[in-house]
Amino acid sequence: MWYGQFAVKTRQMMVGREKAVFHSGSIKEETDMLYVKELFKSYEAGKNKYEVLKGIDFHVAQGEFVAVMGPSGSGKTTLLNCISCYIPFDKGNIKLGGVELAGMNEEELARVRNTKIGFVFQDFMLLDGLTIRENILVPRIVQGEVPGEAEKLADQLAAMFGIGHILNKYPAEISGGEKQRAAVARSLINNPLIILADEPTGNLDSKSSRAVIETFINAKQKMNATIFMVTHDSFAASFCDRVILLKDGTIYRQMEKWEDRSVFQDQLLDAIKQMSE
Repeated sequence: MWYGQFAVKTRQMMVGREKAVFHSGSIKEETDMLYVKELFKSYEAGKNKYEVLKGIDFHVAQGEFVAVMGPSGSGKTTLLNCISCYIPFDKGNIKLGGVELAGMNEEELARVRNTKIGFVFQDFMLLDGLTIRENILVPRIVQGEVPGEAEKLADQLAAMFGIGHILNKYPAEISGGEKQRAAVARSLINNPLIILADEPTGNLDSKSSRAVIETFINAKQKMNATIFMVTHDSFAASFCDRVILLKDGTIYRQMEKWEDRSVFQDQLLDAIKQMSE
């Protein structure tokens, strides 16, 4: 089949056996999809030690759309990297689907990254030599098989996100907004416990940004997707259920959306201004 050679080249990315039991249903510590408690992370450079995360506490419920905002150096990227299992943390707890990530070996963490987490990146990370349909299916290709149900889901996701007409095109032939919507579809192909999005609108114009955010909302409403997004964009964040503001490695404030989106955006801008004073 069309994915055979690609699967051989990429299958080594999938390592380890899934030993932990993850829960996709309603799971506070036992009832949240993502639970972070007293998270600390530091880096050492020579004799100097730099504290980046200083006791972070928060949770994300299943089906919730949460954003993290803060100035450069506040710890946003480090936090995302800890949650995604790409870097170790000093101490604290991270639970995904009710399962503690600390203590897992590298093979188990790789399994979590490849099957339990969906990723959306600022630079799309689509493979130029694959069609959009094939790009959406990459997480399944990496596992060594693409069952008919996965191909059907890819088509359904593309239709849901308004990119069904470009499935046979290549990344170079489509717009940035279409690339990012394809990336969101790819992040959902494994039915992950959570989507981690790193500045997903950072390279897009305002029209494309809104289309991508609406894609996330569509996934939340129709698939009960849980989304955790790092962003500098108050417009994008204003669509979220809740926004966590980080400052100097600590949570400065958490804000929930109770009002109209535009009102929430104004509230976010006011809070960001106060945070910088």
